Amino acid sequence: MIVVRNEKLRDLTRYAVLIALTTVMTMLIQIPTPGTKGYLNLGDMVVFLAAMILGKKGGFVVGGVGSALADLLSGYSYYAPITFVVKGLEGFFAGALLDTKLGQKTPIIPTAIGGVWMAIGYYIAEIFMYGGKAALASIPGNMVQGLFGAVVAVVLSVALKRTKVFNS
Repeated sequence: MIVVRNEKLRDLTRYAVLIALTTVMTMLIQIPTPGTKGYLNLGDMVVFLAAMILGKKGGFVVGGVGSALADLLSGYSYYAPITFVVKGLEGFFAGALLDTKLGQKTPIIPTAIGGVWMAIGYYIAEIFMYGGKAALASIPGNMVQGLFGAVVAVVLSVALKRTKVFNS
């Protein structure tokens, strides 16, 4: 019989729920971006929440796995490896910066930086996939998506902190 300590089970459950939620929120509303054959979505807010709750490691795992899984399930399998890296690093960067004094005081800055990284990361990958002009066309939508996710995640984190979700 395997015995799992309560903290490990709690963390494993949080990872699973946040990965699933990232996948669902990424797939729930998809706004196509014609130039790159990609789509805008709401998954970033969950990636940032994961970074806030689980730290940089959790941000990476939830962002990478949850978002790549959504690509696989949505028929964008060619994006899945790129998404794993870009969204994983989005969560990692946000989580790492949230651990700083500035991040603790003003969480919108680390999450916004994560969102900006996401737009830059996809831009770099899409240069090789579609060329510079098409890749450049994806930046505004990705920036809006990332910054919207950052704002919503910060607002939700305040509400979740009041419910003691972050403290348990």
